[in-house]
Amino acid sequence: MHISITGGSGHIGANLCRHLVSEGHSLRVLINRNRQSLDGLPLKKIPGNLLDKNSLQTLVDGSDIVIHLAATISIRGMSDRDLLAINIDGTKNLLEVIKKNPVKRFIHFSSIHALVQEPFNEVLDESRLLALNDRILYNRTKALSERIVMEAFNDGLDGLIINPTSVIGPNDFSPSLIGRALIQICRNKLPGLVSGGYDWVDVRDIVSGTISAIEKGRSGERYIFSGKWLSLPDLVKIIAGYYDVKKNWIIMPYWLAELGVPFLKAYAWLRGAEPLYTAESLDIIKHSHRKISNDKARNELGYETRPLEETIRDTLEWFKNNRYL
Repeated sequence: MHISITGGSGHIGANLCRHLVSEGHSLRVLINRNRQSLDGLPLKKIPGNLLDKNSLQTLVDGSDIVIHLAATISIRGMSDRDLLAINIDGTKNLLEVIKKNPVKRFIHFSSIHALVQEPFNEVLDESRLLALNDRILYNRTKALSERIVMEAFNDGLDGLIINPTSVIGPNDFSPSLIGRALIQICRNKLPGLVSGGYDWVDVRDIVSGTISAIEKGRSGERYIFSGKWLSLPDLVKIIAGYYDVKKNWIIMPYWLAELGVPFLKAYAWLRGAEPLYTAESLDIIKHSHRKISNDKARNELGYETRPLEETIRDTLEWFKNNRYL
């Protein structure tokens, strides 16, 4: 098939492109800045971005499938205006181009945070409402973009939505924020940990689930791709089984971690880098849901997840082999 992808150079995209190329599909990938992760792959790179409709037209023209991965997150220090433009206007632009250039199927990648998280003591599944009034702007933008996509489905576009949790795994070239945190843990560079955690999912399981969604997913549906919830201290214990990290980490209270946010931002700005965490990311980890169900994806798509220990081992091995560690 002819498959077009936005955000193909990101963590999920780098793994997905490799899989699709190995299956013999013809790929076009929208490239904004980073392209290192796609070097050497037999695919066509389309320079542009979600706000440039001409580049989207070139990307989509003649495609069978469009996979929309591109988005940005507020914890990167981006302005609210740019966040809204990329995550919402960018999605609108892509759908407008697709309407003029029909495709067989549209796959929209959202986030678990596009859904209302409360109540935390009940299972979170696809029936949750969109988090249109969430206190974190990024979550609201993902919820709003989902609503826009659902409206397109109601107007006849064949497609579905995928909501992954916190992604971890190999081929993390940038690296991602999660990947950078793992590297800092392995280097014993973090001042401490907080007690919260995430639902962690292997990027390769997301890729396998996406391939199944293209073939088996029901149009107009949402599918959660989750893995296993684990606290940061317990994650470090797994890392210690594969890498020499310190044994006695300080578990910081959240108020102390929050006090460090402006200093981390200032330090990152001076270095021209991204802060390792912000107030938003602390809020997410503090309130991360521990009961996220992927039953629908398992039952309808045959979605499967591998042990988290295997994911950590393979991720650290990839970082070592590629000189990040």
